[in-house]
Amino acid sequence: MTGRLVFFGELLIRLTAPGNELLMQSPSLALHVGGAEANVAVGLAHLGHDCAMASRVPGNALGRGAVAAVRGAGVDCAAVSTGPGRMGLYFLSVGAGLRASEIVYDRAGSSFAATGSGDYDWDALLTGARLLHLSGITPALGPRSADATLAAARAAKRLGVPISFDGNYRAMLWEAWDSDPRAILSELIGTADILFGNHRDLSLVLGRDFSGDGAGRRREAAEAGFAAFPDLRLIASTARHTVTADHHRIAARVDLRDGSHQTDEVDVTGIVDRIGAGDAFAAGVLHAHLSGGDARALAETGLALTCLKHSLPGDASRFGQADIDAFHGGGLDVRR
Repeated sequence: MTGRLVFFGELLIRLTAPGNELLMQSPSLALHVGGAEANVAVGLAHLGHDCAMASRVPGNALGRGAVAAVRGAGVDCAAVSTGPGRMGLYFLSVGAGLRASEIVYDRAGSSFAATGSGDYDWDALLTGARLLHLSGITPALGPRSADATLAAARAAKRLGVPISFDGNYRAMLWEAWDSDPRAILSELIGTADILFGNHRDLSLVLGRDFSGDGAGRRREAAEAGFAAFPDLRLIASTARHTVTADHHRIAARVDLRDGSHQTDEVDVTGIVDRIGAGDAFAAGVLHAHLSGGDARALAETGLALTCLKHSLPGDASRFGQADIDAFHGGGLDVRR
């Protein structure tokens, strides 16, 4: 596993109501550090990969604490700078039964959102890198973040560094400024080798709907994506059926230009925390891909990590290969 994996995005602090309480029901909140790209970095660091984060935080206790948490998970944070602004926050009330979880964001005016394309030395950060991972959340934060994300992707393309891109479409973020999400996301997907997204993401950027249902519709969308974006060679996604807040059925799919693999659904019950499950899926798929796995291995490894993440409080997967192997082996008794 040689070569550094580089991740660009905002670090966030999450504040969670205790147990399954509503926000402000009790005068206490649990703190976790996350962020879409950082979650993938932490997941891959726990699987033995050399990961580095590029970001910006405020030069205060919140920013220092967020960086320390990500660094403590094994991610190099030398390229996380400090600057004016505030720390991005979000608040979570964990659902139960027939009540869904609820998130309240408080991230406007963050130090990270104020950075632009000239604030990062992408040639230095990406030279010798094995992969750059981006998500659609970062360009949605505003025009400066969009420019910075595009600059990172263009630099990686010029340097021959493969790009992994997670669509992560957030309509409310895009609608908060005079944005053109279709144009920006189309350019980013056009630079990518790997896309985490489904038929809805491709429908947005291609401006068309896809017929059919289930696996057939996903393959139709994948083939349209491959035709529209010549450099794209892998599309990965999950399908989730929510029974109750703590009982979901999840399947994973990987499409290549010359084939695909879709797993069976797994019943995930007794859910502790579903936040970051998509980032865990991305970490699992990238781990199997970087280890030389085929479509089946990619889908099954991604599914394993996303299912395991539902058992763990916090935003990121912290599981290793032994945990993935145990998941596939079906052993649920205590491991001693």
